Amino acid sequence: MSGSDALVSTALTLPVVIPLLTAIAVLFAGERRLAQTAVSLVGAVANLAGAVWILALVMEHGIIVSQLGEWPAPFGISWAADRLSAVMLLLAAIVGGTGAMFSIAALEGREKLERFLPLLQLMIAGMGGFFVTADVFNFYVWFELILVASFGLMVLGGRRQELEGAIKYFALNILGSMLLLTTIAILYAMAGTLNFADLSRRLEGLERPHLVTAVGAIALIAMGIKSAAFPLFFWLPASYHAPSIAVTAIFGGVLTKVGIYGLVRLLTIVFPQGDGYLRQVILIAGGLTMVSGVLGAVAQRDLRRLLSFHIVSQIGYMLIAIGFDTTAGLRAAVLFILHIVVTKTALFFVSGVVERASGSFDLEAVGGLYSRRPAIAFLFIVPALSLAGIPPFSGFVGKLAVIQAGIGAEQYALVTTAVIVGLLTLYSMAKVWTLAFWSPERAIREVRASPTNAPRRVPALLWGPALLLVAGSVLIGFLAGPISSFASLTAEQLLDRAGYSEIFFPDALEEAGATP
Repeated sequence: MSGSDALVSTALTLPVVIPLLTAIAVLFAGERRLAQTAVSLVGAVANLAGAVWILALVMEHGIIVSQLGEWPAPFGISWAADRLSAVMLLLAAIVGGTGAMFSIAALEGREKLERFLPLLQLMIAGMGGFFVTADVFNFYVWFELILVASFGLMVLGGRRQELEGAIKYFALNILGSMLLLTTIAILYAMAGTLNFADLSRRLEGLERPHLVTAVGAIALIAMGIKSAAFPLFFWLPASYHAPSIAVTAIFGGVLTKVGIYGLVRLLTIVFPQGDGYLRQVILIAGGLTMVSGVLGAVAQRDLRRLLSFHIVSQIGYMLIAIGFDTTAGLRAAVLFILHIVVTKTALFFVSGVVERASGSFDLEAVGGLYSRRPAIAFLFIVPALSLAGIPPFSGFVGKLAVIQAGIGAEQYALVTTAVIVGLLTLYSMAKVWTLAFWSPERAIREVRASPTNAPRRVPALLWGPALLLVAGSVLIGFLAGPISSFASLTAEQLLDRAGYSEIFFPDALEEAGATP
């Protein structure tokens, strides 16, 4: 589809423009909570509609491209969307919309909400730009916008715990940004361009492939930090539990998957496929990430910390799927991303409901929820079983795809590790169920916990987002067939580097003598 097509150009701007306009409108709403709520919900629906439109265009036409100002690639700013971009835009819109709904009820105090909603929309706009950009420099620019907005969300409450968590979060991610900027500088010196498609063509012709591998390793470290991969994952469980649960839910659901998306984009387009060194590094890091995350989760009794360690663990599944370097591996990665974004966000939303109903995130301070609040028990058990990979839920689809891809790639040690980590995940979810739902309600004086608040009423705007995403997790499991077919086509599209380049440079093959 032509980059000058006005319809495509309009569609590709929506993931950035709609959240930015929503942020401005929320600011103009001032202290009127009803107006803030209405604007946020309208913006969420509009952003979701824009993401669905882009997905429909991609499914109909393939990769869609827009050149801002009609400057041709590689000279102008290029925006593009393929199947993976469209899926990530859809997931960001879903998490952003439900997160806005959840925050309206979860955040205490008018001032917090006034600052939270614009920062959230700014972060969603950064994600939109990150998912549609088609050059490495703007990759960096949009990621920095995400980082700044997310840092603002993390320090929103101003408490000591939040500030300490934000410092750890910001320090490691700044290091990742510096490494990404270093990658960009070296790539430009090597190839004289930063456009993805142009880099793909030029790097293939370089006489020093080992230099390309070295630059790819720097990019891998940068994206590994941002996606919380081993060994630099410790910032995540040390910071994600600190802010409001509304912030943690959004971060836990989609933020680290931005790093995974960046890794997939760089490895499939910019750097050579089949590079043994990078592949082995990703596989080793993925295996260690899985194990480190799940062992950390098993040792926790604070529900937020436990779920934060599981973010790390699940990142490992995606890393090994990418490292298999096969169509089946990328298909598994896409399926797993779909599953984990929805399921993990749902679990954090449910943890917020648990805290509101019981007054604590400490598992030893909760107890008795199954008999007192059976609806909350149902809300928890569905995404918990999905996270553990129990059929017929979405986690089973994703983990089965990863295991099948590992067997196909003859990576039996990693397949065994993935199965064991799945069992430990089930154990940790059973631990939560036993302590928080089945065990008798504990007297506060008997608990070795942090101070516990009095139980409060759970408003509808807390129930709603949790119910929606729990239903979404179930739906992914029951629609495994068509979703798997979509993921297979997505993987094939990602591995078609020549096809991606041809969208930007349709005359390149003919000029090279590849056509009669």
